[in-house]
Amino acid sequence: MIIANPAAFAFLSARRSRPAKLFKGPVPDRAALRAILTAALRVPDHGKLEPWRLIVVDRAGMERLAGLAEARALELGGDAQKVAKGRGQFDLGQLAVVVISSPKGDQKPVVEQVASSAALCMNILNAAEAAGWGANWLTGWTAHDPVFAACAFGCGTGETVAGIVHIGTPPEDGPDRARPDLDRVVTWPAP
Repeated sequence: MIIANPAAFAFLSARRSRPAKLFKGPVPDRAALRAILTAALRVPDHGKLEPWRLIVVDRAGMERLAGLAEARALELGGDAQKVAKGRGQFDLGQLAVVVISSPKGDQKPVVEQVASSAALCMNILNAAEAAGWGANWLTGWTAHDPVFAACAFGCGTGETVAGIVHIGTPPEDGPDRARPDLDRVVTWPAP
């Protein structure tokens, strides 16, 4: 028997992407964030491997990450634009959960373990928004630079940043962005 959950379906159908740079305070306190993460961790964990770990970054941590991003951009010979891009999400961030993809051996395909990390990013985003907060999943060059990831988040061999999910008070809803055309991206069986 199918039991629909119209409220959950309506929530997912109306979900909007809001830019993290527009989030303001307040942000969830520790108890509210624990509830969000508890809900989000109901993600597929691939045989109880839990192929990820989480790092909560508060405002003070954001300031530290902004400085690290600037230093790394300059090390890489980056121009002002690369420095600004690297610092950007951290300069403006209030609170974020960094999801580190941390595959656990080859019991399960590594690609599936990495996909579990991406699913966790989406679960955090949806749980935060369902709790009334704004959430935005970002990456950027800092997330993909192994030296920055090691220094900023302690990423070791085989670990990568799956996402940096910013959470805060969202701006008022503006116009929604265009959504994909189902007929363009979905292949249906022949009738």
